[in-house]
Amino acid sequence: MVWSDVRNNYPNQWLIIEALEAHTTANSQRQLDRITVVEKCVDGNSAMEAYRRLHQLYPSREFYFVHTGREKLDIRERQWLGVRSSRHEVSVER
Repeated sequence: MVWSDVRNNYPNQWLIIEALEAHTTANSQRQLDRITVVEKCVDGNSAMEAYRRLHQLYPSREFYFVHTGREKLDIRERQWLGVRSSRHEVSVER
């Protein structure tokens, strides 16, 4: 699925999605080419809790918590500096 399909199928909802295919652009934007809905949540707090739970269980999978009211996903990749320089953090801009 792509983001527009998710928005049409789950209007105005908090979701946990997983990136099945994704890439990072030259300007550090994370583009989700193919995604799937993992879980529906009642609000933003429960979405964040579900994200944390899933991330702990499956650390190698790429999960995000999102609201389908957003027309486009704005996901930026940031590199950690210092001791954790080989790790990356991904954040969703609101």
